[in-house]
Amino acid sequence: MRFVDDVKAKSRWCYGDDRPRTLLKTLLTDGTFAMACYRAMQWSQAHRLAPLAMVFNKLNAFFGQCIIGRGADFGPCFVLIHSQGVVINGSVRGGAHVYIEHQVTIGAEKYVSPRIGDHVFIGAGAKIVGAVTLGDHSRVGANAVVVHDVPAGATVGGIPARVLRQRVPGEAADAGA
Repeated sequence: MRFVDDVKAKSRWCYGDDRPRTLLKTLLTDGTFAMACYRAMQWSQAHRLAPLAMVFNKLNAFFGQCIIGRGADFGPCFVLIHSQGVVINGSVRGGAHVYIEHQVTIGAEKYVSPRIGDHVFIGAGAKIVGAVTLGDHSRVGANAVVVHDVPAGATVGGIPARVLRQRVPGEAADAGA
């Protein structure tokens, strides 16, 4: 079950382990409700239950304080560390172990949305717009504006975002390694 994987990943990210007591604590933290609504919406879409998907979408907007388009697709271990102000376009595709902080926007430009690799961290307030790809094990700094591709293993920051650090393959990455 993807939601269970998501909660375990968030528990490891926030608290360093995924024991039952910590999982319970994680279920009660900010962002977890939004993650549950997103997965329920995704399940509804997959089973062609569009009205139910719309209900979960609206619940997420109202109670989770974030907007994730009904077509957005993320792999296992999708983590909203904080959900407030997150906006994700419905055509965004993300891999496994994507960690997103609050006030992040991942949006389309001219009907083309970003693609996000595996083991990616997106810092608070970051904006990722248009036909860009975030490579595996990349990190986007807080308030960065990403309008160009981010290579695998890179840390980017600034407006517009530029590479601040490039990890070599095999070097430990912090984003859900």
